[in-house]
Amino acid sequence: MSTDAGNVAGGAAEDLDALSTHDLRERAFAKAEHARDVGFFWDLVKHLGGSDSLGADDGSAGGIGESISGAIEMVGELLGRHDGSMEPLLRARYIDYLRNGD
Repeated sequence: MSTDAGNVAGGAAEDLDALSTHDLRERAFAKAEHARDVGFFWDLVKHLGGSDSLGADDGSAGGIGESISGAIEMVGELLGRHDGSMEPLLRARYIDYLRNGD
C-alpha cells in the first residue's frame, strides 16, 4: 500500500467521487482530527451558516479553536440541522480536503 498522504487519507483521487457523502465526511473528519486541523471544521461551520451565532465578534472561531473535539461536536450539530441542500457543497469540500489537505 502506498504511504502518500492522498492514499492514506482518502484513497486514490478517482475513488473519492464514488464514495457516499457519509463516507467522505468520515474520512475528512478523521484526517482533520488526526492533524488537529480546527480550521477545516471552522470552515464547515461557516459554510453551514452557524458562524454568526458561534463565532467571536472578530470573526474568529472563538472558543472552538481550543478543542478539536468541541469543533467536531459543533459541526456535527450543524450537520444535523441542515436539510440536505448543502450536500453538493459539503461533498466538494470533503473531496478537496482529502485530495489537498486544505
